[in-house]
Amino acid sequence: MFKISTGFLAVTLAFSSIGASAQSMASRDDLFGQDMPSSDSAVAAPSAPQKVRITNSDRANTMPAASQQQDAARRASPRGDSRTLQSDERMRREGERADRVEVISEFQKFLSDSTNRVLPVFGAGFFESTRTPFEPLGAGPLPADQPLGPGDELLIRGTGTIDIDYRATIDRNGTISIPTVGTVVLAGVKAGSAENVIRAAIARLYKGVNVNVTFGQLRSMTVYVVGQAKRPGTYTVSGLSTLVTALFASGGPNANGSMRRVQVKRAGRVAGELDLYSFIAKGDKSGDIKLQDGDTIVIPPAGGFVALVGKVNEPAIYEIKGSGDTIESLLDLAGGLPVVADPRRAFLERIDPSRNQPRSVEQFALNGEGLKRTLKDGDVLNVTSITPDFSNAVVLRGNVDQAVRVPFKANMRVSDLIPSREYLISRSSIKRQNNAVTTSEEVRELRSDERLTEREREQLGLERSAALGEGERERSRAGKDEGEERSIAARIGGLIDEINWDYAVVERINRADLSVSLIPFNLGNVFSNPQGADNIQLQPGDTVTVFSHEDVAVPMDKRRVFVRIEGEVQVPGVYQMSAGETLQSLLAKAGGPTGNAYLFGTAFYREQVRKEQQVNLEKAAVRLESQLRSQQAKGIANIGALSAADAAAAASQRQVEMQIAEETIRRFRQLKPTGRIAFGLEPEEKSFARLPRIKLANGDRLVVPARPDFVHVFGAVNVEASPLWRANSRVKDYLRIAGVTADADVENTFIIRVDGTVVTNGSGGWLSMGVGGIEVMPGDSIVIPEKFDKETAWTKFTKGTREWAQIFANFGLGAAAIKTLRD
Repeated sequence: MFKISTGFLAVTLAFSSIGASAQSMASRDDLFGQDMPSSDSAVAAPSAPQKVRITNSDRANTMPAASQQQDAARRASPRGDSRTLQSDERMRREGERADRVEVISEFQKFLSDSTNRVLPVFGAGFFESTRTPFEPLGAGPLPADQPLGPGDELLIRGTGTIDIDYRATIDRNGTISIPTVGTVVLAGVKAGSAENVIRAAIARLYKGVNVNVTFGQLRSMTVYVVGQAKRPGTYTVSGLSTLVTALFASGGPNANGSMRRVQVKRAGRVAGELDLYSFIAKGDKSGDIKLQDGDTIVIPPAGGFVALVGKVNEPAIYEIKGSGDTIESLLDLAGGLPVVADPRRAFLERIDPSRNQPRSVEQFALNGEGLKRTLKDGDVLNVTSITPDFSNAVVLRGNVDQAVRVPFKANMRVSDLIPSREYLISRSSIKRQNNAVTTSEEVRELRSDERLTEREREQLGLERSAALGEGERERSRAGKDEGEERSIAARIGGLIDEINWDYAVVERINRADLSVSLIPFNLGNVFSNPQGADNIQLQPGDTVTVFSHEDVAVPMDKRRVFVRIEGEVQVPGVYQMSAGETLQSLLAKAGGPTGNAYLFGTAFYREQVRKEQQVNLEKAAVRLESQLRSQQAKGIANIGALSAADAAAAASQRQVEMQIAEETIRRFRQLKPTGRIAFGLEPEEKSFARLPRIKLANGDRLVVPARPDFVHVFGAVNVEASPLWRANSRVKDYLRIAGVTADADVENTFIIRVDGTVVTNGSGGWLSMGVGGIEVMPGDSIVIPEKFDKETAWTKFTKGTREWAQIFANFGLGAAAIKTLRD
């Protein structure tokens, strides 16, 4: 009996276990896959309630990464097909290539033939920055009034009596299913209300739950762009897209498409119409509606085009919307007229195909009536600019503080335009005055500044002085640069530009016949006698010009004369001379010569002479180059008659000779004339009263040296030396001291006198005595050229030492030029 009872109990327990297991499986199915508590937990705490957790994150986390990417791609693509993405990319590239080919309308071509320029279509550039199709938005805030629909994804999170972390996508029926909660209808619900709807659905089963709803991937939709679009076709856009964003995807209207009547058709009806001009010009998006899946965007042909050219803020071709478009409305779109436009004159070119001469032009003012004129297809409005002419101005220019344009006043005279003489101090004069305190170190820094122009260098007194005369060799031997020899004395008297007080002029334009008349007047009398006739009464448009002595050369007697005297005089310095004064007057002001003065070596320099010498020196260099090219041509012709070996040797020799010749000419171009004027005094002359009676000019310089103790010997000698001068010594005596070389051409020896003249073997009375018997004076330079044995082109060219000597004499180059050529 006990055994039967024991077996019955075992069977009963087995059936109870099976029933409990089945009930557990049924309960798990009712929870839509949510987590169940383990049996151990139930045994450990049989009385604790189980907290419900709703999530689908485990399923998402267990998906492979590649599967998640494919899933995201399927959600982003309307068909979930990778081939669609490839097709979209191919379409994008084709669209880019199509955009690069500029297509212009027939009206643009017509204007191009007339104006020789292609006017842009207003608004076309708005779409040029968009080169890729519109991509569906995957992030960003969702507008609260956005209606939800199939494909929109929601992220539901909740805390409290239950935990919710659930991702749901609205299905085709417009609903989502939340485990243990059930089905929630969201189709047509606004995004801002979705959280309240879901919270209410959860609250029907669970109390005390805090719910938060955000949005994930939004649905995509398909729209169609047809008509006159740059890239018509089917486009996949975001559910947030509007008409403007879809137009960006299609590239906007083409050259013939309308920008003013873009329509959206939905279910066979026009759902909206957009005027892009209002949006582009004024930012008006009232016609920019939100798109829905299946919408068709229609871009019709433009109703007509007109062109605005000339002085408008945005010259372009504009589309007219209808017969009510006026000049005023289009100018409003173009941003109005600039200040330089002349509203008194506008020209309207019109096309009328019904006439024999289809084109005509009208002129009118852009006043109230003119702005209300309506425009027709093909019109061209040309707005002219104002004439930049001053109606009430008088101009002062020339050697003045600054050129100005001042307003004209009734009974205005020259004295009103130039109230005082200080108005005639030029800016360059003030600059020189300010630089008068510049130290010598600063002068050297300024001289090395390559940014200074030549005019600025002259104003600062930084121009390089002329080549040194014979009396300045001591400082030259000290190794100083010629530019550094420019002392402060050379800048005295140049602080201000001298005014031409005798002549100024009023330039007047007669507007009746457009003739110009000049009215000269005495500027000095304007200040000395304001009531006189020279104080001319001005008229509007007059131009008053003031001249300096540099602008218009005045007679010598009226020029300012500052001259410098240096060396062996009692009071060397810079003196202001009166008109007509001579060297004798200058010597008298300087107190006369000292006992050490050397009359024969006196050097006189003039700037104007230096400029003329520079021009002639350049002409001489050009002549030498011409002779060299001529000799080269003859040599090449002679080489052709030689054998191959002799021709090669002759060509090699000629190339060397040409290099030597070109180097010599290059050095020749480096020579700088001094502007020295040779007096031609006899070497034995002792009286300064015998100096020429030369009238002094501004900037003249007289250097009275002390008698040198040396004679200089250059050229083909054993030792280039400066032996002591001895009375009654001859050239041959100094040649014996220096020793001539075997290549010395003694017969062509010449002497550069200390007074700047040159004596050669054939100079006048010296011919019978020969160059060796010429008496040498203190400071003279003896030059012995080399002898050339071969009569080549270059030896013939350089053998004429008399020509070189004449060049040195004419340009006052001195012995330093010989050394430059030799080095």
